[in-house]
Amino acid sequence: MSLQLDQHFLFEGDQDHKLVIYQLLVRLFSNTKSENKPWGTIAENGCGKFNDINDQALKALKDFGLTHLWYTGVIEHATMTDYTAYGIAADDADIVKGRAGSPYAVKDYYDVDPDLAVEPSQRMQEFEALVQRTHAHDLKVLIDFVPNHVARNYSSKQKDTGAKMFGFDDDTKVHFHPQNNYYYFPGQAFQVPSGIQPLGPDLVGPYQDESYFEEPAKATGNDVFRPNPSVNDWYETVKLNYGVDYQNGGQQHFDPIPDTWLKMLAILRFWAEKGVDGFRCDMVHMVPVEFWHWCIPSLKVDFPELLFIGEIYDQNQYREYIQFGHFDYLYDKVQLYDTLKKIMTEDGSTHWLTGIWQHLRGINKHMLRFLENHDEQRIASRFFAGDPHLARPAMFVSATWHTGPVMIYSGQEFGEPALGEAGFSKDDGRTTIFDYWGVREHQKWVNDGAYDGGQLDESQRSLREFYQKLLHFSRQYSAITQGYFYDLNPHLEGKSGYTDKVLSYLRWYNGEHLLLLNNFSASQEVLFELSFPGALLLGLDLEPSFSLKGVFGTEETLHFADKVSMKLPPLSTIAYRF
Repeated sequence: MSLQLDQHFLFEGDQDHKLVIYQLLVRLFSNTKSENKPWGTIAENGCGKFNDINDQALKALKDFGLTHLWYTGVIEHATMTDYTAYGIAADDADIVKGRAGSPYAVKDYYDVDPDLAVEPSQRMQEFEALVQRTHAHDLKVLIDFVPNHVARNYSSKQKDTGAKMFGFDDDTKVHFHPQNNYYYFPGQAFQVPSGIQPLGPDLVGPYQDESYFEEPAKATGNDVFRPNPSVNDWYETVKLNYGVDYQNGGQQHFDPIPDTWLKMLAILRFWAEKGVDGFRCDMVHMVPVEFWHWCIPSLKVDFPELLFIGEIYDQNQYREYIQFGHFDYLYDKVQLYDTLKKIMTEDGSTHWLTGIWQHLRGINKHMLRFLENHDEQRIASRFFAGDPHLARPAMFVSATWHTGPVMIYSGQEFGEPALGEAGFSKDDGRTTIFDYWGVREHQKWVNDGAYDGGQLDESQRSLREFYQKLLHFSRQYSAITQGYFYDLNPHLEGKSGYTDKVLSYLRWYNGEHLLLLNNFSASQEVLFELSFPGALLLGLDLEPSFSLKGVFGTEETLHFADKVSMKLPPLSTIAYRF
């Protein structure tokens, strides 16, 4: 029997390294203020700065086992904080969400958020210095690229670029033109959603009067093609036009190249020239794949190592955005993340995971795995698992299942529960991206700028140590970074003692063999006898008898002779090397 024909076998190992990405919202990461006043100002609640992410912080992050830092919220976005003294136009509270504003309502693609600078007039220089510091610690820099929409009051200063602002040459007398940057509603004014309270019921923001003026109205970012979006829409943003006429059946007009394409290519080039190593691209499936097919290879001519990670939630479009769109990696949210979440909360079975990797056959190496990011609920929140230690098996799987990258969200490794209503962000288990705030469990590690974990309790130290060991382990073995995969679950399913809370699989490459075992149960110890299909041993060139040495989660040595008795304590994550 050839392993190439075995339905439980997979090989996609053409890369010799594994990306370990750490997402940190700069505004929150180094903020040491813990006042956390709902709707608090930047002075009241504080704000992290580029300069705060110093050599000591970067050394700690490098030692943690990371390869890439995703600096979230870098580019200038709409805010209720006044920076008119620095030549930045004030924003209208009617079209800003939260006092700090959403990082995904980009106001100037050629500038950085002044909140993040010690001296706002030197904000770009401070960001450039952060990039240099990050590289000096052998870490790569990722930032957000938001291609689908911009802030409703986008007003770029276009410093030293010679580029024209979005909408500058648009024909605003028509709803659609292939060379327009926006979609318009001629003769109709934008209507602010009625009853919005951008600073809650007790506070009034700047220019808040529900009469923000925009005529003709533009389409709203989440594909709302009317002048009156609802309060639940992305009303603070406007949809960009990539040459697709959505109101006429989605007709595409890509020849000549739409002006928006050219502007976006110039923006990406601008940041690549500043040393940015890659982009986490927001909602990529809302932008035609033809743009990515044209744009990404164009940039890689001059920046061949530039990385593109796509946020996408339509699994039916994965292959198109990888194979035709040229993305390096895509979010694996709606399959692996959603399934692991169900298993962790006792609503799912590990047997479901077989269908996921089989569905992704051929593109597993392109999938980014994670358990937290700024859009998802914190593991430790009462809306998810409640206990961050329940995530150990799921995190182990996310990091070792295949060769693709794994991502950690700042605070995840300390069990941040995202407690309380920050203001615009409600108490829903997510850390706010709209408000000035202090992430209190993470602040214990920051320890007033020492970045040494001096305020962590024993449970948090244990959790971070687990993550650190796992991240290093996932990069240590070529069997994981570029190896073969064999799913043992179907072979063991239904055998005595084996439950659907256990996941077992093999990884191997170039004579290096690993057995990986996970028990998702928080209360049940699992006892079972492990055996391997004879064809598998033959394919691995292994004798019927051999030893298994614990290399993660255990140091014991087991002796295999046709079978071996396995004991998995609750929430155990174990790896043996053959």
